Amino acid sequence: MPRKGMRSLCFSPETPFFQGSVSPSSSVTSPASGFSESMIEQIIDTAAIIVAKWDGETSPYAKVTSMFYESKREAMHFIRSVNDLRKIMHFLVSGQDSGSENLIRAQRLMQIAMKRLQKEFYQILSMNRAHLDPESVSTRSSRTSTQSSLSDYDYDASPDYEFGAAKESISEVEEVSFMAMSDLKSIADCMIGSGYAKECVQIYNMIRKSIINEGIYKLGIEKVSSSKINKMEWDVLNLKIKDWLEAMKISMRTLFTGERILCDFVFSSSDSIRESCFSEITKEGAVLLFEFPEVVGKVKKSSPERIFRLLGMYTAVSDNWPEIETIFSFESISAVRSQALNSMARLSESVRLLLLDFESMIRKDSSKTTVPGGGIHPLTIYSMNYLTALGDYGNILTDIISDWPPPAISSLPEISFYSPVSNESPAAPISDRISRLILVLLCKLDSKAKYYKDVAVSYLFLANNLQYVISRIHKSNLHSLLSKEWITKHEVKVNQLATSYERFAWGNVLASLPANPTAPMKPAEAKECFRKFSISFEDAYWKQISCVVPNSMLRDQIKVSIGRKLVAVYQNFFDSHKSTIGDEKSITLFIRFYPEDVGNYLSDLFIRTLTSGGGSSPSSSS
Repeated sequence: MPRKGMRSLCFSPETPFFQGSVSPSSSVTSPASGFSESMIEQIIDTAAIIVAKWDGETSPYAKVTSMFYESKREAMHFIRSVNDLRKIMHFLVSGQDSGSENLIRAQRLMQIAMKRLQKEFYQILSMNRAHLDPESVSTRSSRTSTQSSLSDYDYDASPDYEFGAAKESISEVEEVSFMAMSDLKSIADCMIGSGYAKECVQIYNMIRKSIINEGIYKLGIEKVSSSKINKMEWDVLNLKIKDWLEAMKISMRTLFTGERILCDFVFSSSDSIRESCFSEITKEGAVLLFEFPEVVGKVKKSSPERIFRLLGMYTAVSDNWPEIETIFSFESISAVRSQALNSMARLSESVRLLLLDFESMIRKDSSKTTVPGGGIHPLTIYSMNYLTALGDYGNILTDIISDWPPPAISSLPEISFYSPVSNESPAAPISDRISRLILVLLCKLDSKAKYYKDVAVSYLFLANNLQYVISRIHKSNLHSLLSKEWITKHEVKVNQLATSYERFAWGNVLASLPANPTAPMKPAEAKECFRKFSISFEDAYWKQISCVVPNSMLRDQIKVSIGRKLVAVYQNFFDSHKSTIGDEKSITLFIRFYPEDVGNYLSDLFIRTLTSGGGSSPSSSS
């Protein structure tokens, strides 16, 4: 359905915007089966008086004065007289009295009257360019209360042309806009009914098309070839796309909407004329507007980041599609709808290719430089920035990807630890694509982890980066595109990686203590255990003090886990065997770390990036 800003316009391919407006000629009594001779002469004489008064060829006053601006009452009297004159002419012709003096006189008066109405029509269109600009028309016409109040307005009912309650709800500018539209409609109805539709349409199309073309020009819309676009620097093209997005917004909100409203209102008496006029006036500019995205979509060389500009253009056309279908509903202007669809199709194709380019870029990343301390890799940050930005276009991507064949299973990286979720419950195409891109990233990170000499740090690197991926998913629209099963499964993997890190980093320290820390032990054995613990703990500490864990939750989780396993066991061993070491001198010699010292040193871990320096040295502290 059309968005909120369009609902009040209430127009359709079959119904004019202002259906139900009373034509000025509707007050003329329809002739019965015939007219008396005296009645015919009276109608012609009445018409002759007012037509002669406003004949610019014989009246200097009429030559420099606008009838509709000088006296609205007299203008409507002129219109009614012409309509009555037309009825008389039809009666005389149908009575096969085509050679009568009255018919010849009526025809001559009709020609003079039509010439006058052409001039009035031209003057109203020309002098009211500001009040009949698309924005004024679309703004005024969107007020349904005003529309219903003024559509039944009778000029004779109020000599001063006050609008009563309706006037209170509209501004002076809107009032002038409606008055001009009503005058144009009165003239158009009269000229069309009198067989002068061609002359009326020529004037209307000439002036209104110049307004639309001027609007298109001011919005910066111009014909651009694919070759010219391909030669443009990205900064220049980027500015053109931004200008186009703004032009699209204004064109759909006011330019074409206002013109359709005006055209439907002025020519409400003829469906064929309002269609031909609107098509002639807007077709060229509208096709030019909707052609630009298709041309941009054909750019041959494009980096993955430019996908967001393409998505922005696709969104602009897609969001306005209900209005495009409604405003450009006529069959004679179907080329506009076709062009909009062609642009969306081209943009869809380009977006898919850029997604493939993004995946290829990750796969081909060959950097072997390790991130100090097992921190977040730049590729991870870049990729998640890209993917989270894509998440903001979830609905649009769903449309684009919906009919894109899913990736072949054989093309996925062969790493079981990051294998995709089972296909027992097939996910939406957009979920498949996003999870696939993340899978490619994780597998690339897995290959980069092998460049660490310390196996423990490689596991910490993987845990940090996977945690970063999950955190970014939770804080973006990606969480609504990926299943809860997928997120939960990878949160479990973070814990598994953290556990592997603990085992490889601190396993030797735990191994230096007896399985049963409180079991009886000879003094020599106790001294050896304390010596081995001190050496292994200091060695592990020095290796791990440079490691980082940027995520506070993961950092605390690892610290608590290590402390629970290491400090508790060492505390029991310390309490059970400290007394067997000997005197104070022996204790100082063999016991370098008290349990509280171990806890303090562990608290220094993983915060290298959060403080100005690393941790303190265990040996220097001792």
